Amino acid sequence: MPSGGMAFPAVRDACGIGRVSGHQLESIDMPDERSSLSGLTADEAKTFHGLFMTGFIVFTVIAIIAHFLVWQWRPWLPGPEGYAAVVDGVKVAVSQFTSFVA
Repeated sequence: MPSGGMAFPAVRDACGIGRVSGHQLESIDMPDERSSLSGLTADEAKTFHGLFMTGFIVFTVIAIIAHFLVWQWRPWLPGPEGYAAVVDGVKVAVSQFTSFVA
């Protein structure tokens, strides 16, 4: 049996089996830098990761500060007297604020 695993070399040549075009050779010889799932190169991925982590950390810090401030304003777990004590505390704070502003 001839090389290429086919009994008829003329059929193999007519079908193009075993031939490699120039374009196929370039893609075989030169590895593609963008072979990751995202399509980014390693440097682009590192840059994106740095920006993403910076944004995530800033967002998390802002969220923590916001939760702390809301907890100080109106705790979502009431004290032993329930929410009535919270409402009374807010009324006292508002009256003090209005006397300060006026």
